[in-house]
Amino acid sequence: GSDIDGALEDVRTAISLIEAKGGGATKAELRTLALLKADEMRLKKLCDEKMEKLKTETIGKLKDLGNSILGNFGLSLDNFQAVQDPKTGGYSINFNNN
Repeated sequence: GSDIDGALEDVRTAISLIEAKGGGATKAELRTLALLKADEMRLKKLCDEKMEKLKTETIGKLKDLGNSILGNFGLSLDNFQAVQDPKTGGYSINFNNN
């Protein structure tokens, strides 16, 4: 994991420790809890953005690999279109030779 992932895990652990005290938490702990929850939201957003960036990069690399293989046959992934069936959620692949 990354530093952001580790920080998020630490914040969540701290939140659970304070929440486990229930009504026995001090005022300072309750103020800290509010700050920790704000940090949790901020770190979660950063983790989600990092994951989305990684997903985009991975899909781009896979597309490049697919195009390099299909290029040997005069094709590219742009020749194929995946269409989702709204009823089943399944996909069909259509070929279009432009």
